[in-house]
Amino acid sequence: MSLYKTSLTILLLMNFIGSSPKVSTKKESFTPQDCNTYKSKFDNAIAKSLNQAELFDFWVGKWDATWDEGNGKIGKGTNRITKTLDGKVIHENFQIIEGKSKGFKGTSISVYQPKLKRWKQAWADNNGGYYDFTGEFENNARIFKTQNIEKDGKLTTARMVFKDIKEDSFLWDWESSDDNGNTWKLLWRIHYKRIK
Repeated sequence: MSLYKTSLTILLLMNFIGSSPKVSTKKESFTPQDCNTYKSKFDNAIAKSLNQAELFDFWVGKWDATWDEGNGKIGKGTNRITKTLDGKVIHENFQIIEGKSKGFKGTSISVYQPKLKRWKQAWADNNGGYYDFTGEFENNARIFKTQNIEKDGKLTTARMVFKDIKEDSFLWDWESSDDNGNTWKLLWRIHYKRIK
């Protein structure tokens, strides 16, 4: 972690817990749920302090992608993410190179709309697929989510979730919901590792 990021984290933590905490002689006990609640609040405080136009900058680069296809088989792909149009648009080029869907290719463009204070993404692929996503931030995960889509006579919402984000790796989940986002079903999990 850079000195800048370390300093920023310390400042945010001080702001989150209070810059001059009182020393208490009372013994406190915390449950794991308490720790998760504080971590979630801290993660969201960090997210709010970030430049919203840079929330997806972690994604820029070249990535190896792997996922479990069942029966001990691993699917493999690559994803190349660049910035274009004066650095304002993120351009994705994904392809599957091994596995059941070998030859699948997709591309997306993602952009932050400062006047509307939101992220948008448009995805298209060589199977005729097209999705329109709106960005969200939840519990330190970056999310692109669709509006309700009618499928097989019922409304379905889909989302991609970027989580466990580190400098050289992250998890990407493709999920769907049939109850307006109250519960989510995992459909595809990809493990990303940066190509150096």
